[in-house]
Amino acid sequence: MTNYLDFEKPLAEIEGKAAELRAMARMNEDMDVEAEAQALDKKAADLLVSLYKDLTPWRKCQIARHADRPHCKDYIEALFTEYTPLAGDRNFADDHAVMGGLARLDGRPVMVIGHEKGNDTKSRIERNFGMARPEGYRKAIRLMDMAERFGLPVITLVDTPGAYPGKGAEERGQSEAIARSTQKCLQLTVPLVSVIIGEGGSGGAVAFATANRVAMLQHSVYSVISPEGCASILWKDAEKMREAAEALRLTAQNLKELGVCDRIIDEPTGGAHRHKTAAIDGVGAALNSMLNELEGKSPEALRQSRRQKYLDLGQKGLAA
Repeated sequence: MTNYLDFEKPLAEIEGKAAELRAMARMNEDMDVEAEAQALDKKAADLLVSLYKDLTPWRKCQIARHADRPHCKDYIEALFTEYTPLAGDRNFADDHAVMGGLARLDGRPVMVIGHEKGNDTKSRIERNFGMARPEGYRKAIRLMDMAERFGLPVITLVDTPGAYPGKGAEERGQSEAIARSTQKCLQLTVPLVSVIIGEGGSGGAVAFATANRVAMLQHSVYSVISPEGCASILWKDAEKMREAAEALRLTAQNLKELGVCDRIIDEPTGGAHRHKTAAIDGVGAALNSMLNELEGKSPEALRQSRRQKYLDLGQKGLAA
Protein backbone atom coordinates (compact mmCIF):
# COMPACT_ATOMS: atom_id res chain seq x y z
CA MET A 1 0.00 0.00 0.00
CA THR A 2 1.35 3.41 -1.02
CA ASN A 3 1.58 6.07 1.68
CA TYR A 4 0.76 9.42 0.08
CA LEU A 5 2.01 12.78 1.31
CA ASP A 6 -0.51 15.62 1.63
CA PHE A 7 0.56 17.28 -1.65
CA GLU A 8 0.12 13.93 -3.43
CA LYS A 9 -3.65 13.68 -2.74
CA PRO A 10 -4.68 14.33 -6.39
CA LEU A 11 -2.29 11.54 -7.40
CA ALA A 12 -3.78 9.21 -4.78
CA GLU A 13 -7.26 9.76 -6.24
CA ILE A 14 -6.20 8.90 -9.80
CA GLU A 15 -4.16 5.84 -8.82
CA GLY A 16 -6.99 4.76 -6.51
CA LYS A 17 -9.51 4.91 -9.38
CA ALA A 18 -7.23 2.83 -11.63
CA ALA A 19 -6.81 0.22 -8.90
CA GLU A 20 -10.55 0.18 -8.26
CA LEU A 21 -11.33 -0.41 -11.93
CA ARG A 22 -8.92 -3.33 -12.11
CA ALA A 23 -10.37 -4.81 -8.92
CA MET A 24 -13.88 -4.64 -10.42
CA ALA A 25 -12.65 -6.33 -13.61
CA ARG A 26 -11.13 -9.18 -11.60
CA MET A 27 -14.53 -9.78 -9.99
CA ASN A 28 -16.40 -9.61 -13.31
CA GLU A 29 -14.58 -11.20 -16.23
CA ASP A 30 -16.99 -9.64 -18.74
CA MET A 31 -15.81 -6.14 -17.88
CA ASP A 32 -13.09 -4.65 -20.10
CA VAL A 33 -11.62 -1.68 -18.28
CA GLU A 34 -7.94 -1.99 -19.16
CA ALA A 35 -7.95 0.84 -21.70
CA GLU A 36 -9.57 3.20 -19.20
CA ALA A 37 -7.20 2.04 -16.42
CA GLN A 38 -4.17 2.60 -18.66
CA ALA A 39 -5.39 6.11 -19.44
CA LEU A 40 -5.56 6.78 -15.70
CA ASP A 41 -2.05 5.32 -15.30
CA LYS A 42 -0.77 7.73 -17.93
CA LYS A 43 -2.52 10.65 -16.24
CA ALA A 44 -1.02 9.62 -12.87
CA ALA A 45 2.48 9.32 -14.34
CA ASP A 46 2.25 12.80 -15.88
CA LEU A 47 0.94 14.25 -12.62
CA LEU A 48 3.76 12.58 -10.66
CA VAL A 49 6.36 14.23 -12.91
CA SER A 50 4.59 17.58 -12.51
CA LEU A 51 4.40 17.32 -8.70
CA TYR A 52 8.10 16.47 -8.35
CA LYS A 53 9.35 18.90 -10.98
CA ASP A 54 9.59 21.95 -8.72
CA LEU A 55 9.39 20.92 -5.07
CA THR A 56 9.44 23.48 -2.27
CA PRO A 57 11.93 22.98 0.60
CA TRP A 58 9.07 21.98 2.91
CA ARG A 59 7.88 19.31 0.50
CA LYS A 60 11.43 18.00 0.30
CA CYS A 61 11.39 17.73 4.10
CA GLN A 62 8.23 15.65 3.86
CA ILE A 63 9.79 13.37 1.26
CA ALA A 64 13.00 13.01 3.29
CA ARG A 65 10.89 11.83 6.24
CA HIS A 66 8.65 9.49 4.23
CA ALA A 67 7.98 6.30 6.18
CA ASP A 68 8.61 4.10 3.12
CA ARG A 69 11.92 5.67 2.20
CA PRO A 70 14.81 3.14 2.26
CA HIS A 71 16.69 3.29 5.54
CA CYS A 72 20.22 2.37 6.63
CA LYS A 73 19.33 -1.31 7.11
CA ASP A 74 17.94 -1.49 3.56
CA TYR A 75 21.14 -0.03 2.10
CA ILE A 76 23.37 -2.36 4.09
CA GLU A 77 21.38 -5.43 3.08
CA ALA A 78 21.33 -4.45 -0.60
CA LEU A 79 24.81 -2.98 -1.17
CA PHE A 80 27.15 -4.74 1.26
CA THR A 81 28.29 -8.33 1.57
CA GLU A 82 29.83 -10.16 4.53
CA TYR A 83 28.28 -7.61 6.87
CA THR A 84 29.28 -8.36 10.47
CA PRO A 85 27.38 -6.14 12.92
CA LEU A 86 29.28 -4.78 15.92
CA ALA A 87 27.40 -3.68 19.03
CA GLY A 88 27.91 -1.65 22.17
CA ASP A 89 30.09 1.22 23.31
CA ARG A 90 32.00 -0.91 25.88
CA ASN A 91 30.82 1.50 28.53
CA PHE A 92 27.04 1.65 29.01
CA ALA A 93 24.89 -0.12 26.41
CA ASP A 94 24.16 -0.78 22.76
CA ASP A 95 22.18 1.96 21.05
CA HIS A 96 19.87 0.47 18.42
CA ALA A 97 19.46 3.86 16.71
CA VAL A 98 23.00 3.39 15.39
CA MET A 99 24.00 0.30 13.47
CA GLY A 100 27.38 -0.55 12.02
CA GLY A 101 29.99 -3.16 11.38
CA LEU A 102 32.56 -4.64 9.04
CA ALA A 103 31.46 -5.32 5.48
CA ARG A 104 32.50 -5.36 1.84
CA LEU A 105 31.30 -2.93 -0.82
CA ASP A 106 31.83 -4.55 -4.22
CA GLY A 107 34.62 -6.62 -2.67
CA ARG A 108 36.27 -3.64 -0.95
CA PRO A 109 36.55 -4.09 2.86
CA VAL A 110 34.97 -1.15 4.70
CA MET A 111 33.44 -0.09 8.00
CA VAL A 112 29.83 1.03 7.57
CA ILE A 113 27.96 3.05 10.23
CA GLY A 114 24.53 4.63 10.06
CA HIS A 115 21.38 5.84 11.76
CA GLU A 116 18.44 3.44 11.56
CA LYS A 117 14.88 4.72 12.03
CA GLY A 118 12.97 1.45 11.71
CA ASN A 119 10.13 0.62 9.32
CA ASP A 120 7.14 -0.18 11.55
CA THR A 121 5.87 0.84 14.97
CA LYS A 122 7.79 -1.82 16.87
CA SER A 123 11.13 -1.25 15.13
CA ARG A 124 10.77 2.55 15.26
CA ILE A 125 10.36 2.42 19.02
CA GLU A 126 13.28 0.01 19.31
CA ARG A 127 15.44 2.27 17.12
CA ASN A 128 14.21 5.43 18.90
CA PHE A 129 13.19 6.86 15.50
CA GLY A 130 16.87 7.18 14.52
CA MET A 131 17.70 9.54 17.40
CA ALA A 132 20.97 8.34 18.91
CA ARG A 133 21.89 8.52 22.58
CA PRO A 134 25.48 9.08 23.81
CA GLU A 135 26.23 5.36 23.65
CA GLY A 136 25.35 5.41 19.94
CA TYR A 137 27.98 8.05 19.22
CA ARG A 138 30.49 6.26 21.43
CA LYS A 139 29.80 3.06 19.51
CA ALA A 140 30.48 4.96 16.27
CA ILE A 141 33.78 6.26 17.70
CA ARG A 142 34.76 2.69 18.65
CA LEU A 143 34.03 1.47 15.12
CA MET A 144 35.95 4.36 13.55
CA ASP A 145 38.91 3.54 15.82
CA MET A 146 38.79 -0.06 14.64
CA ALA A 147 38.60 0.98 10.99
CA GLU A 148 41.63 3.21 11.43
CA ARG A 149 43.56 0.40 13.12
CA PHE A 150 43.00 -1.89 10.14
CA GLY A 151 43.21 0.77 7.44
CA LEU A 152 39.59 0.45 6.35
CA PRO A 153 37.60 3.25 4.69
CA VAL A 154 34.60 4.43 6.74
CA ILE A 155 31.16 4.87 5.17
CA THR A 156 28.42 6.68 7.12
CA LEU A 157 24.73 6.73 6.18
CA VAL A 158 22.98 9.65 7.86
CA ASP A 159 19.25 9.68 8.57
CA THR A 160 18.26 11.29 11.85
CA PRO A 161 16.02 14.14 13.03
CA GLY A 162 18.79 14.84 15.55
CA ALA A 163 20.43 13.38 18.63
CA TYR A 164 18.02 12.26 21.37
CA PRO A 165 17.40 15.17 23.79
CA GLY A 166 16.11 13.12 26.73
CA LYS A 167 17.15 13.63 30.34
CA GLY A 168 19.04 10.33 30.55
CA ALA A 169 20.99 11.11 27.38
CA GLU A 170 21.99 14.51 28.75
CA GLU A 171 23.02 12.97 32.06
CA ARG A 172 25.29 10.51 30.22
CA GLY A 173 27.03 13.28 28.27
CA GLN A 174 25.15 13.70 24.99
CA SER A 175 26.89 16.89 23.85
CA GLU A 176 30.32 15.54 24.80
CA ALA A 177 29.70 12.30 22.87
CA ILE A 178 28.60 14.24 19.76
CA ALA A 179 31.66 16.50 20.00
CA ARG A 180 34.01 13.55 20.37
CA SER A 181 32.43 11.77 17.40
CA THR A 182 32.85 14.90 15.27
CA GLN A 183 36.44 15.21 16.49
CA LYS A 184 37.09 11.57 15.59
CA CYS A 185 35.78 12.18 12.07
CA LEU A 186 38.27 15.05 11.68
CA GLN A 187 41.18 12.99 13.04
CA LEU A 188 40.70 9.85 10.94
CA THR A 189 43.63 8.90 8.71
CA VAL A 190 41.49 6.66 6.47
CA PRO A 191 38.95 7.77 3.83
CA LEU A 192 35.59 8.86 5.27
CA VAL A 193 32.61 9.26 2.96
CA SER A 194 29.06 10.09 3.99
CA VAL A 195 25.64 10.05 2.36
CA ILE A 196 22.60 11.90 3.71
CA ILE A 197 19.91 9.37 2.80
CA GLY A 198 16.97 11.13 4.47
CA GLU A 199 17.20 13.71 7.24
CA GLY A 200 20.44 15.21 8.46
CA GLY A 201 19.45 16.88 11.69
CA SER A 202 21.77 19.14 13.70
CA GLY A 203 24.88 17.92 15.55
CA GLY A 204 23.47 14.41 15.56
CA ALA A 205 24.13 14.30 11.83
CA VAL A 206 27.36 16.33 11.83
CA ALA A 207 28.88 13.75 14.20
CA PHE A 208 28.75 11.20 11.34
CA ALA A 209 29.02 13.46 8.29
CA THR A 210 32.23 15.45 8.88
CA ALA A 211 33.69 13.54 5.95
CA ASN A 212 36.12 13.85 3.05
CA ARG A 213 33.17 13.57 0.69
CA VAL A 214 29.51 14.26 1.52
CA ALA A 215 26.76 13.22 -0.88
CA MET A 216 23.04 13.86 -0.53
CA LEU A 217 20.11 12.14 -2.12
CA GLN A 218 18.17 14.56 -4.32
CA HIS A 219 15.26 14.98 -1.90
CA SER A 220 17.17 14.68 1.38
CA VAL A 221 17.66 17.59 3.79
CA TYR A 222 20.50 18.67 6.11
CA SER A 223 20.12 21.50 8.61
CA VAL A 224 21.09 22.87 12.00
CA ILE A 225 17.50 22.54 13.26
CA SER A 226 14.19 21.20 12.00
CA PRO A 227 11.86 23.67 10.23
CA GLU A 228 9.32 23.20 13.04
CA GLY A 229 11.94 23.94 15.71
CA CYS A 230 13.21 26.97 13.81
CA ALA A 231 9.65 28.32 13.40
CA SER A 232 8.95 27.82 17.11
CA ILE A 233 12.02 29.87 18.04
CA LEU A 234 11.75 32.65 15.45
CA TRP A 235 7.99 33.10 15.22
CA LYS A 236 6.72 31.21 18.30
CA ASP A 237 4.60 29.23 15.84
CA ALA A 238 5.57 25.75 14.60
CA GLU A 239 2.98 26.10 11.79
CA LYS A 240 5.35 28.52 10.04
CA MET A 241 7.58 25.55 9.16
CA ARG A 242 7.21 26.25 5.42
CA GLU A 243 8.77 29.70 5.79
CA ALA A 244 11.46 28.24 8.06
CA ALA A 245 12.33 25.53 5.53
CA GLU A 246 12.86 28.23 2.90
CA ALA A 247 15.07 30.29 5.22
CA LEU A 248 17.20 27.36 6.41
CA ARG A 249 18.46 26.51 2.89
CA LEU A 250 18.43 22.85 3.83
CA THR A 251 17.95 21.13 0.47
CA ALA A 252 20.66 19.19 -1.33
CA GLN A 253 20.65 21.82 -4.08
CA ASN A 254 21.16 24.67 -1.58
CA LEU A 255 23.96 22.83 0.19
CA LYS A 256 25.76 21.88 -3.02
CA GLU A 257 25.80 25.58 -3.89
CA LEU A 258 27.17 26.42 -0.41
CA GLY A 259 29.88 23.75 -0.59
CA VAL A 260 28.54 21.65 2.30
CA CYS A 261 27.52 18.85 -0.07
CA ASP A 262 29.94 17.56 -2.72
CA ARG A 263 27.48 15.72 -4.94
CA ILE A 264 23.77 15.11 -5.37
CA ILE A 265 22.51 11.60 -6.05
CA ASP A 266 19.47 11.60 -8.33
CA GLU A 267 16.33 9.91 -7.05
CA PRO A 268 13.73 8.18 -9.23
CA THR A 269 10.68 10.26 -10.17
CA GLY A 270 8.41 10.27 -7.15
CA GLY A 271 11.25 9.88 -4.65
CA ALA A 272 13.33 7.02 -3.29
CA HIS A 273 10.29 5.50 -1.56
CA ARG A 274 8.61 4.74 -4.90
CA HIS A 275 11.58 2.94 -6.49
CA LYS A 276 13.80 1.73 -3.66
CA THR A 277 16.08 -0.47 -5.76
CA ALA A 278 16.97 2.35 -8.16
CA ALA A 279 17.66 4.74 -5.27
CA ILE A 280 19.84 2.20 -3.48
CA ASP A 281 21.80 1.47 -6.67
CA GLY A 282 22.42 5.20 -7.10
CA VAL A 283 23.87 5.43 -3.59
CA GLY A 284 26.07 2.38 -4.22
CA ALA A 285 27.50 3.95 -7.39
CA ALA A 286 28.17 7.24 -5.57
CA LEU A 287 29.93 5.47 -2.69
CA ASN A 288 32.24 3.60 -5.05
CA SER A 289 32.97 6.78 -6.99
CA MET A 290 33.81 8.78 -3.84
CA LEU A 291 36.05 6.02 -2.45
CA ASN A 292 37.86 5.78 -5.79
CA GLU A 293 38.54 9.53 -5.68
CA LEU A 294 40.26 9.11 -2.29
CA GLU A 295 42.16 5.93 -3.10
CA GLY A 296 45.94 6.22 -2.91
CA LYS A 297 45.98 9.40 -0.80
CA SER A 298 48.30 9.36 2.19
CA PRO A 299 46.84 9.27 5.73
CA GLU A 300 48.02 12.80 6.45
CA ALA A 301 46.66 14.11 3.14
CA LEU A 302 43.25 12.58 3.90
CA ARG A 303 43.15 14.15 7.35
CA GLN A 304 44.45 17.54 6.23
CA SER A 305 42.12 17.84 3.22
CA ARG A 306 39.15 16.92 5.42
CA ARG A 307 40.05 19.57 7.98
CA GLN A 308 40.59 22.16 5.25
CA LYS A 309 37.23 21.35 3.67
CA TYR A 310 35.45 22.48 6.84
CA LEU A 311 37.74 25.41 7.55
CA ASP A 312 36.90 26.72 4.07
CA LEU A 313 33.13 26.60 4.55
CA GLY A 314 31.63 30.07 4.37
CA GLN A 315 34.65 31.63 2.67
CA LYS A 316 32.64 32.40 -0.46
CA GLY A 317 30.27 34.57 1.52
CA LEU A 318 33.12 36.37 3.28
CA ALA A 319 34.91 37.06 0.01
CA ALA A 320 31.73 38.52 -1.51
